[in-house]
Amino acid sequence: MEADARFLIVGAHAMAVHGVPRATGDLDVWIDCERVNAGRVWRALLAFGVPFESLDISKEDLEKPDTVVQIGLPPRRIDILTAITGVEFEAAWKARVSHVVGNLKVPFIGRREFLINKRATGRLQDLADVDALEREGDGGPS
Repeated sequence: MEADARFLIVGAHAMAVHGVPRATGDLDVWIDCERVNAGRVWRALLAFGVPFESLDISKEDLEKPDTVVQIGLPPRRIDILTAITGVEFEAAWKARVSHVVGNLKVPFIGRREFLINKRATGRLQDLADVDALEREGDGGPS
């Protein structure tokens, strides 16, 4: 939050915010891979203690679409994503929803964009998530 980086929580943690909690082994964080923002994310992760040298990841990797950086091991793994299927970051950022976690206001992908992403990905778990989110209806944030 202090880094002023643009990111959205996606994946199972976003499912919970939208009213459908399910188990997961990681935290999926989608970042804006624009150069300035990627630099902010890089500096924040360095301050957090991420050992990039042992992961063979560079700051420039965070500027490339379709990069996934996995930090740690399940159930405490963090996946940094520079793209998700079917949704552009700027549109998702404008439609984000915020949820207070502890004392932080955390940005999550909005329901509409989340459903678009889940349908576009097409994996069995994602399609099951779509079904569960649609059954939930308007119970969670939009």
